[in-house]
Amino acid sequence: MNVSDPSETFRQEARELLDQLEAGLLDLEQDPANADLINSAFRALHTIKGSGAMFGFTAVAGFVHEFETAFDQVRKGHSRANAALIGVALDAKDHIHRLIEARDAPVDGGTAILERLRTVLAADDPATADPPPAPDAEPPVAPVASAPAAAAGRWRLEFYLPADALLYGTNPQLLLEELAQIGPTTVTALTGRIPALDVLDPETPHIGWRVDIEADDPRSAVDDVFLFLRDAMELSLEPIVAIPAAAAAEPEPEAETPAAPAPAAPPRAAERPEAAERHAASSLRVPAERLDELMDRVGELVIAQARLSQIAGQSADSALKTVAEELERLSSGLRDTTMGIRMVPIGTLFSRFRRLVHDLSGELGKPIDFITTGEDTELDKTMIERLADPLVHLIRNAVDHGLESAEKRAAAGKKARGVVRLSAVYSGAEVAISVADDGAGLDAARIRAKAEENGLIAPDAKLADQDLYQLVFAPGFSTAGAVTALSGRGVGMDVVKRTIDGLRGTIELSTTPGQGTTATLRLPLTLAIIDGMLVRVGRGRYTIPLAAVEECVELPDGIEAHAHGRNFLDIRGSLVPYLRLHEVFGIPAEAEPHPKVVIVSSSEGRVGLVVDQIIGNNQTVIKQLSKLHSGIKSFSGATILGDGTVALILDTAHLVASGQAYVDRGVTGRAA
Repeated sequence: MNVSDPSETFRQEARELLDQLEAGLLDLEQDPANADLINSAFRALHTIKGSGAMFGFTAVAGFVHEFETAFDQVRKGHSRANAALIGVALDAKDHIHRLIEARDAPVDGGTAILERLRTVLAADDPATADPPPAPDAEPPVAPVASAPAAAAGRWRLEFYLPADALLYGTNPQLLLEELAQIGPTTVTALTGRIPALDVLDPETPHIGWRVDIEADDPRSAVDDVFLFLRDAMELSLEPIVAIPAAAAAEPEPEAETPAAPAPAAPPRAAERPEAAERHAASSLRVPAERLDELMDRVGELVIAQARLSQIAGQSADSALKTVAEELERLSSGLRDTTMGIRMVPIGTLFSRFRRLVHDLSGELGKPIDFITTGEDTELDKTMIERLADPLVHLIRNAVDHGLESAEKRAAAGKKARGVVRLSAVYSGAEVAISVADDGAGLDAARIRAKAEENGLIAPDAKLADQDLYQLVFAPGFSTAGAVTALSGRGVGMDVVKRTIDGLRGTIELSTTPGQGTTATLRLPLTLAIIDGMLVRVGRGRYTIPLAAVEECVELPDGIEAHAHGRNFLDIRGSLVPYLRLHEVFGIPAEAEPHPKVVIVSSSEGRVGLVVDQIIGNNQTVIKQLSKLHSGIKSFSGATILGDGTVALILDTAHLVASGQAYVDRGVTGRAA
């Protein structure tokens, strides 16, 4: 039995709110007068405080209360959203996160943050702030009713909560307590809508509330209390004349006719069921483990379907063939749908790095503009999780090594603010993720000197710049003059390389001296199921990822099998090197007549793979190789065929990268 933990539900929602809060604060730092961003920060704090108190996170609620009050003052124009306030708020966000993740964690640090908050607010000179709105000006948030304002007096509020309010954790008592903070209140329960006992639903709030409030115009404050309920509830707020004490003390009649709601309330109430239904159908929170399990089941189904298709192909039973074709169509659709569920916008990853760049900018004293594009590009969730650390290293290197100080940039005729760009774009069946800066660029001479010092290359070795740049990914390699908290130990870039290789991706470096450097990661869209081309070499069968296949041609007759250094094909005027997989894999059997050449490509270029037979295309469920086989670079995994045998999946990126060198050296032995 799966029992939902309310505390964990709160944590999940609080994490999302904290992410929204952090993004809003970073945006607010660039646009301090943006009322929408100020309101967004206030709403996030307000919700965390209310939900925290409801689920027993009292330390969270108590800590957030003072920050909520501060942003309420900003919202009303009494304080400013300056850099100091935003800096303290970002530290507060981190403290809230610690309190939420470890409920019994010590609250050390919270007091110091609140003291800093009070200092910042006290230092804010009201004379230089924007003037507060006039008493009759429209409040920043739309009021709940359009009644004329009263300078001072009594207001009558009547409300009925939405039918699903209790199910989503709304506590009427907490709402009434918040209303009591506005001013003295007299609360009366409205019981006229309570149904008969035999049809009463205990999870539906049948009781309404009448609250008489003594305050100046309370509409904005009431609006804050019902911030997340007002569109789906009945609510009215009107100024009233003074009510005699005797009348105010009279109990509410049990069968009172419900008060008429505000003019806008009936259509809201009428629209609420449809709106709630649409909202409920729009998204569903599912644990990631269930998606992984579903993907595994779909993979097994694809393998079983391949087995059935093979049996049907060998049978003369037309009914069996029909069922096999129908199952193939359904499994293909289920595969695509399941993989679509696993695809996540890469913007969920990009948003994490805004805070990283913000903190690095302050730590290093380098003003930086962080620009992201392509946030809607989707990638398998597993890959996004594993990409976080490599991108952190690349961004830190771009900020620390790439961007110059403001003084050096000014001397070079550049803007004082450096730029770091993080982008993602589809490139065929791959996603290209780039980290670019407008700094000084890579120093090839310095890299070469360091590589020679470390014994990575011989002093007289001739290397192209691109090959030289790849040396920065060697373990222990660093050109930093001194070890700092950010760099200098030679760890980081080798981790990037290993991680990207493990994701069956590639990494490229390009640079222009004085203008900047770009690191581009090219990754497959998914790691689970791919379309593959099944080929035979000797008695073994291998799968080539179909996304890497450009075309298939026949190997012309008369080409010498061991033409060392001259293994090229003329493909429409372009010379393409080719590898005989018999030689690459050390297969002793003689090559068969009329071999085929599969032209594959990657970011490194193109190469032809000579095979004995092209069997056909199939859905390939990728199975990872064991650690014992981790040193075999020519294969990226394995798959189970319909007859139960195993076919190795070729790592086309590795074969393409080694193809040119393999042919140039005239190697006839085995490849790594």
